[in-house]
Amino acid sequence: METSLAMDHVINKLTPAARSSDAAGEPVRAVLRPSREEAEAAVRVLLGYLGDDPDREGLLDTPRRVVSAYDELYGGYRERPADVLDRTFSEIGTYDDIVLVRDIPFSSHCEHHMMPFVGKAHVGYLPVERVVGLSKIARLIDIFARRLQTQERLSSQIVTEIDTVLKPRGVAVMLEAEHTCMSMRGVQKAGSSTITTQFTGVFRDDPKEQFRFINLVRNGIG
Repeated sequence: METSLAMDHVINKLTPAARSSDAAGEPVRAVLRPSREEAEAAVRVLLGYLGDDPDREGLLDTPRRVVSAYDELYGGYRERPADVLDRTFSEIGTYDDIVLVRDIPFSSHCEHHMMPFVGKAHVGYLPVERVVGLSKIARLIDIFARRLQTQERLSSQIVTEIDTVLKPRGVAVMLEAEHTCMSMRGVQKAGSSTITTQFTGVFRDDPKEQFRFINLVRNGIG
C-alpha cells in the first residue's frame, strides 16, 4: 500500500508543461521531475510487478542502485550539446579536406522498450577555416546517446548539431548498431545490425563525396 501511494504521487506530478526546444531545435515537452525518493519508489513497484519481493535482502538496495545507474545512463538530458563544440581551432594551414573520426563506440537506449542498442559511429565533415577537437565529436555522440533514442533520430541530431555550430561545407554520419529489443525479445534475431546514414552539404549533393566517405569508413582509403 505504501509503495502504491508513492507511485500515485509520482504519476500526479507528471503533468505536461509548456513545450520547448532542445539544443538541436527539436520540440520537447517539459515535465516536472520527480524526486529521487519517488524514482526509487517506482523501481520498487516494478520489482513487485515482476513477481519478486522488494523487501527481500537481495533487493533492498536495488532501487537506489537502479536510480544511480539511470543518472549515469541518461546523463545526456543534463548536458547541452552545443557547449561541447563551442571551442574550435583555426591553425589548420590550408587544410580543407574531410576530417573523419570512425569507429566511435556508443551505447544508447531504445525509447520504445528502454532496452540498449550498442554500436559504432562514423562522423566526417569538411571544415571551413576551423576545426573542433576530435574528442569533442565523441563527446557529442555520448550526450545524444545518453537519452532515450531511436537510431534514426540519433543520426539526425549528431548531423544537425555539427552542421549548425561548425557550419562546414558538409557533414556525413553513419551509425551501425545492434538493438537488444530485437535480439533479446520479439523476433530474437541476435547478431542483426541496423545502419543509418545522413548527409548535408557537399556529402548530400555530390555522390562521389558520399562514396569517398563510405570507402574511408569501410576500407580506410578514399
